[in-house]
Amino acid sequence: MQSISKEQLQQLPEDALLDKVILVTGAGDGIGKAAALSYANAGAHVILLGRTQGKLEQVYDLIEQNTKTRPIIFPYDLNTLNPDIAREMAYAIEQEYGRLDGVLFNASALGSKMAIEQYPEQEWLDVMNTNVNSAFYLTKALLPLLKAADAGRILFTTSSVGRKGRAYWGAYAVSKFATEGLMQTLADELGAISQVRTFAVNPGGTRTAMRASAYPGEDPGDVPPPEDHMPLYRFLMSEAAEPFNGQSIDAYDYLS
Repeated sequence: MQSISKEQLQQLPEDALLDKVILVTGAGDGIGKAAALSYANAGAHVILLGRTQGKLEQVYDLIEQNTKTRPIIFPYDLNTLNPDIAREMAYAIEQEYGRLDGVLFNASALGSKMAIEQYPEQEWLDVMNTNVNSAFYLTKALLPLLKAADAGRILFTTSSVGRKGRAYWGAYAVSKFATEGLMQTLADELGAISQVRTFAVNPGGTRTAMRASAYPGEDPGDVPPPEDHMPLYRFLMSEAAEPFNGQSIDAYDYLS
């Protein structure tokens, strides 16, 4: 399988996402915030979806102050998303922009780190809803728009614990295995019949609140900030990623 090179990331034009419409989940903080700002700076109109309206408004204000793009906010908890709400969001996006070019499924819930034997049943369902089921609902609702785009893109967020099981990572690890499967299935279904390209990105150790929660003893200065991964995130959302599809990518392989 052909691999993306660092040189391809470096050669991407600054306005590679000009006038594209991109939905980012978990856009209020961490990687989602960095991606939303990066996409807007590259010319995209960004739809900011997240749980906390105040955080989304801060990102919205930064985009408004520093770009000429048109962001909008969807404050919503993905744990409670259902197919009807997903369809309403798709309709609202079509009414506002007339199209959708890409989705970054960034929002994730970590849940408890404990043995499966002791894992709380409701917490298991909450993690699965946030990390997997909401992505399925939104993907299904948004696919007509993405398939109509000149270069539709779907980016999922994966993890090393979603490729090889690791003790005490519970629902989070299992949800990331499911995310990998959803990405691969979509890539195989869509790659030959549309211009939609589907990827999973493993950020690895990154300076986020979730990372701090998972590794409380780690020095945040020992891991890169989300902004360091943005060349890869921009490339995958751009038309330059057309030759690639169905790949699960380690973002840290592209750090300088």
